[in-house]
Amino acid sequence: MKINKLIDHHKLEFDNFYKRILEAKLDKSILAKAMKYSSIKGGKRIRAFLVSEASKIVNLSKHNAMIISSSIESIHSYSLIHDDLPSMDNDDFRRGKPSNHRKFGEATAILAGDALHDFAFQLLSGNLNNIDEKKNIKLINYLSLCTGYQGLAGGQSLDLIYENKNISKKKIIEMYHKKTGRLFEFSFASPFMINKQSEKRINFSKNYGSLFGTLFQIADDFIDETNTFKEIGKTPGKDRKQGKRTLLSAIGKTGVRDYGIKIIEEFIKKYKREFFNNPILEKLLYYNLEKLE
Repeated sequence: MKINKLIDHHKLEFDNFYKRILEAKLDKSILAKAMKYSSIKGGKRIRAFLVSEASKIVNLSKHNAMIISSSIESIHSYSLIHDDLPSMDNDDFRRGKPSNHRKFGEATAILAGDALHDFAFQLLSGNLNNIDEKKNIKLINYLSLCTGYQGLAGGQSLDLIYENKNISKKKIIEMYHKKTGRLFEFSFASPFMINKQSEKRINFSKNYGSLFGTLFQIADDFIDETNTFKEIGKTPGKDRKQGKRTLLSAIGKTGVRDYGIKIIEEFIKKYKREFFNNPILEKLLYYNLEKLE
């Protein structure tokens, strides 16, 4: 089965689980409605798909994989709500519908993002089955690192600071690692971390997730410039208009594609055994570059 079909199939399964858990744990308040508005039926659920694939490799239970995925998608949804705010990237649309602040007002949108962020830690701390407490705490700590100033939030800060500035390729890649790579890093590494894997395999999983995230961001930048509102569900071409510093703007389409191929080939060479045992991992990395065609 092709990668797109696998992702779509998993998305349906995950969306059903995530909707059930949101409905079960949230009430009918305006804040809860705002939280659900931006998280239910959102995107392609690539991060959740990575959790699923990593869980298959290390034999983590489907329930635990779904809880971890729900936590990650809650973080992702929170980040998008805040990203769209007038004080950030100021977009009126997300996932094909009005942004959270356009639907519920700016104050409620901020609080909905805050609440989804906290909801992620609520899920991880109280809903995993048969997991050693020390490993659970380590996992929660790791998520805080991947989403805080050394991760997602730090990367978003750099994204704003770098607007309309001549930033080097190295700094752009570092921003990608924080802004996008670290949550993908957590997505792929978390099943390895809690299911009795060696430090060597855990390090591989972190590096794989981070690499996937960099490639994903490269593709996302290209899609922002070339696709329509119907295809991406948000205002197209905003990155260029806002002066966003991207790898695409720094080295061009051919440059980013060549760079992507180079880092994939180097990574596969370093971890031959993992890719030999799990062929889908290579296909997933190249899946991002296919969007540049």
